[in-house]
Amino acid sequence: MQYAVLNVNNLRVEFETDERTLTAVDDISFQVGRGQTLGIVGESGSGKSVTALAIMGLLSTATTQVSGEVWFQIPESEDYNSYSQPVNLLQLSSTQKQTYRGGQISMIFQEPMTSLNPVFTIGFQLTEAIIQHQKISPKQAMWKAASLLQEVKLLPSDDQLMQQALEEQNHQATSRSPQELQDKRTRKREVIQQVNAQKRAMLDRYPHELSGGQLQRVMIAMAISCNPILLIADEPTTALDVTVQATILELLQELQEYRGMAMIFITHDLGIVAQIADQVAVMFQGKMVESGTIQQIFTAPQNPYTKGLLACRPTLDNPAVRLPTVADFMEVVTLENGEKEIREKPQAEVNKIYNNISNIALSSKSFLSSLPSDNTLLSVKNLRVGFKIPGVLGQTKRLFMAVNDVSFEVYPGETLGLVGESGCGKSTLARAILQLIKPLSGQVLFEGEDITAPYLQTAIFSGFNNYRNQQQFNHKMRWVRRNMQIIFQDPFSSLDPRISIGEAVMEPLIIHQVGDNFQEKCDRVAYLLERVGLNPDLMRRYPHEFSGGQRQRICIARALALNPKFIICDESVSALDVSVQAQVLNLLKELQSEFNLTYIFISHDLSVVKFMSDRIIVMNQGKIEETGTAEEIYRYPKQAYTRQLIASIPSGNIRSSNFN
Repeated sequence: MQYAVLNVNNLRVEFETDERTLTAVDDISFQVGRGQTLGIVGESGSGKSVTALAIMGLLSTATTQVSGEVWFQIPESEDYNSYSQPVNLLQLSSTQKQTYRGGQISMIFQEPMTSLNPVFTIGFQLTEAIIQHQKISPKQAMWKAASLLQEVKLLPSDDQLMQQALEEQNHQATSRSPQELQDKRTRKREVIQQVNAQKRAMLDRYPHELSGGQLQRVMIAMAISCNPILLIADEPTTALDVTVQATILELLQELQEYRGMAMIFITHDLGIVAQIADQVAVMFQGKMVESGTIQQIFTAPQNPYTKGLLACRPTLDNPAVRLPTVADFMEVVTLENGEKEIREKPQAEVNKIYNNISNIALSSKSFLSSLPSDNTLLSVKNLRVGFKIPGVLGQTKRLFMAVNDVSFEVYPGETLGLVGESGCGKSTLARAILQLIKPLSGQVLFEGEDITAPYLQTAIFSGFNNYRNQQQFNHKMRWVRRNMQIIFQDPFSSLDPRISIGEAVMEPLIIHQVGDNFQEKCDRVAYLLERVGLNPDLMRRYPHEFSGGQRQRICIARALALNPKFIICDESVSALDVSVQAQVLNLLKELQSEFNLTYIFISHDLSVVKFMSDRIIVMNQGKIEETGTAEEIYRYPKQAYTRQLIASIPSGNIRSSNFN
């Protein structure tokens, strides 16, 4: 290893609660060299983010006990041949930590929208960080902020901006006088003013005016604004589109190579680590269970937990109807002294699991050929959904078409995958199918019945007809709601924090008057919770007492309460760990077989959609780009957009530079 910029020895973090002391990080040690990337991998709750916060000194001293050593060294020369005396960051006062935090050590947090202040412009927040650590004027800080946005490719370069300005100026040349056209200095000044105006326009934007990928670029610009020696990236690509994720990873690699930074990259996805890391540390329940070079971890993993993480993610090349999970490879045993020990399951059991997966996959290939061509469960015809863009005095300037002339059919027992980037219209289409959003035109037929919201008549004496049509539609919706359900992306915001999970699952039964008495409803809730892998005794607990994967299981139980025929899964696993994601995907497939369910499965990750789906629809800018079987879309994509989606998926292959 090169000279260590960061040296962590026996780090231990404990949280004091009313009941007991919780050990979040338990005696871990690692090093990060100059220009190297250490990938820290593990499930949620393994202690990854707490480790980063301890290094940054961002944990509350009132409720947290941090022990061990965190040695940080600053290079004294530009060629990195000499270093200052190492400093133990844990021994510094709060004021002393501020001289390192944000300047020498920077951090990119997981959720940029909550990391940025919504009431300040991104320009103000960037310059605030720059002025805090560098002795420059506000005007100079603003110029540096603009150059940082160019470095993270949120703004074009000066040459590109000038070229755009010149092209626009030439386009307007017909309306200028001969004298104005001859004055070169005036034209050059106007070009420079236009370039500066574009920079100011970006700096004057507020966080809500940028997309998720753009916000993450702002966070990266803020993190590198003071030329840090060490950059900590905590889940910077979680829940982003695969295409945006690929550009963020590429950007971080470019910045690291250009600036010579050391980087700690925290994630739960080993496929991403393979593309960016040199060294890997695997964490489980606060302990570091395995560490080594990227080649060692990926080619010869020793710990069963690491083997399980590597096997959990769906692959595009190997078809399967069940994903291996971490529990297939290991079990956690509590010893007499209270310590927990990971024990690997016998190889014979693991081989048996893989053989069963392969056999099921072979027997399921004939499903598509058995689909009836004349028996459709759901039919969508020329559906269009638009949102008003306000103009002057609140009048509608134009319509933004989120869904534009979309048509397709779904057959009983089928899983139709819907894939595309954020903003392509997937979720809007799902809500329009369920009539949660009123479409502008088109039809939605369920079991041959038109369930589209009635279009209001504008004739003078049409009020009674409109009222009658609306009443008929409301009556029809009660039947629709029993047979069509949706599982949303974020389970925490989908569940009411004020009611227990038992009440949440029982609520549809009460609304639709299912069950003769309260005891029958309770029995139904208990059965559903047990079926999705939760203990029925937990039904009196509240949502905040469960993990993300458990909350998603609760949402699945609620969706099944009324025995629906059709369920839309809207990005239902995108924010989950790969190990938890595998469990939820396996559960959805098991439930489909048991209850004869039909799914529309929405995701931006083509590998997940391919695993779940029989057919796939690729959407782009509100329209269907192409349709085909899962294998056809992956093996023989017809459109450039589909090929781009496939190329952006983390393959899990180690990048070639890691071998050097």
